[in-house]
Amino acid sequence: MAITAAMVKELRDSTGAGMMDAKKALTETDGDMEAAVDWLRTKGLAKAAKKSGRTAAEGLVAVQVDGGRGVAVEVNSETDFVAKNADFQKMVAGIATAALGAADLEALLATDMGGKNVADTVNAKIATIGENMSVRRVSAIEGDTVVSYVHNAATDGMGKIGVLVALKGDAGFGRQVAMHIAATNPAALDEASLDPAVVEKEKQVQIEIARESGKPEAVIEKMIVGRMAKFMSEVTLMGQGFVMNPDLTVEAAAKEAGAEITGFIRLEVGEGIEKKEEDFAAEVAKVAQG
Repeated sequence: MAITAAMVKELRDSTGAGMMDAKKALTETDGDMEAAVDWLRTKGLAKAAKKSGRTAAEGLVAVQVDGGRGVAVEVNSETDFVAKNADFQKMVAGIATAALGAADLEALLATDMGGKNVADTVNAKIATIGENMSVRRVSAIEGDTVVSYVHNAATDGMGKIGVLVALKGDAGFGRQVAMHIAATNPAALDEASLDPAVVEKEKQVQIEIARESGKPEAVIEKMIVGRMAKFMSEVTLMGQGFVMNPDLTVEAAAKEAGAEITGFIRLEVGEGIEKKEEDFAAEVAKVAQG
């Protein structure tokens, strides 16, 4: 596979690696970006993988809570301009309300919303505004108490990041936890909730890094235990240092508050979708050539 300058730049941006190291990593892994990140890490040439900052879609995440049930919905648009449109925001709010009674995305799209189902409502808005849009995903959570938080709110209940926290305990503490989640983006509630494949992959990366040091296997085993404990403290909510009080983990803060966190949802607009970057100079040249 041909390794392009754009691929090298993307890998450098996500890992902080040097240009030649990034190019070699991509060459060694046949252009596989994720594998290239791991290759760099095993050579001690990159920090833990960061998600690419290039996100595809604009739009809004809306959250709604009704008693012990909360829902978060992502509705995408092509531009941020449309996301700031009052009519678009009104539609998103209606979709979030409809989501409270829907089991999944398919059911949500079929749910009535003032005479039309959600799918038809979105299609009608596309025709009116002249820009493509879609309901990308919906997530629901239930608990004794469910609290919500929206970061970078465009209007009440919707913005770029939406968080829901289910807990037994004080709603005020739950809101602090929701703000923490918006900031730190944990991968799972606790170690037991973390995908075993993710844990095993990280363990293998750390083993390779440790072996590069040339230390004996007995020493390497102890190193791995410590490094995996650090990994868990970084990616699990309960293991993270609490943003509101870094001297405590979230787990310790919950105990101190007499609360039990039972689950959370965090949705961010455009998460996991890559946005096509236009070459403005090439576009102008193309127009000039007629």
